[in-house]
Amino acid sequence: MSIGILGKKIGMTQVFDSEGNAVPVTVVAAGPCTVVAVRTPSKNSYSAVLLGFVHVKPHKLSNPLKVMFEKLNLEPMKFLREFRVDNPDEYSVGQVINVDLFTQGEKINVKGVSKGKGFAGVMKRHHFGGQQFSHGTSVEHRHGGSSGAISYPGRVFPGKRMPGHMGDDNVTVKNLTVIGVDPENNLLLIKGALPGSKNSLVALYKNA
Repeated sequence: MSIGILGKKIGMTQVFDSEGNAVPVTVVAAGPCTVVAVRTPSKNSYSAVLLGFVHVKPHKLSNPLKVMFEKLNLEPMKFLREFRVDNPDEYSVGQVINVDLFTQGEKINVKGVSKGKGFAGVMKRHHFGGQQFSHGTSVEHRHGGSSGAISYPGRVFPGKRMPGHMGDDNVTVKNLTVIGVDPENNLLLIKGALPGSKNSLVALYKNA
C-alpha cells in the first residue's frame, strides 16, 4: 500500500457523466488527516507515516495516547492508521493531508471492515446448493452434508467450509475510480460500492 487518507463512508448516490449515463458512487468524507508520527528506516526499519483522523476529547483516550498527543502538541485523534511511503522525509509531524491528494479519474484502493452478518449457514455463507428435497431427505435441506471421512484421517481438515460467523472481515477493493473531488467539503465520490456500513471508517490508498 502507498500513501493515502482516512475517511468516513457517508452513503451511496448517483451522478451523471458527460453522456448522460447514471454512475453509482459512494460518498466519503475523507480527511483532513494529521501526520502524528513519521517512521524512518534508520529508527524503525521501515518507512511510513501515522495519520490521525477525527478529533476527540482527551478523556476518551488511554493515558499513553493522551501523553503522546500532549508531547506532540497536537489535538487528540480518535483513529490512528499507518500508511507506507517511499520517502518519509517529505512528511513532518503536524502536517495536514487533505482530500486533494486524489484527482478525478485516478484509480485507488479502499480498505474497510465489511458488514457483520452474524452466524450463517453454508448456503448463505459459502453458496452451497443445498440437498435434494425428495427421496426421504428430512430436515437436512440446507445442511452442508458430510464434513469428512470416517476412520482416516479421523478429523476435519482446517479451512473446511462450514457454518459460522459471516462478514465483519477486513476487505480491500482495488482499482476503484475517483469520479469527483470536493476539497471545500472534504468529499470524495468513488465509483461503485465500498466495504462497511454507513459512517464506518475506510482507508483510501493511492494506487501505486
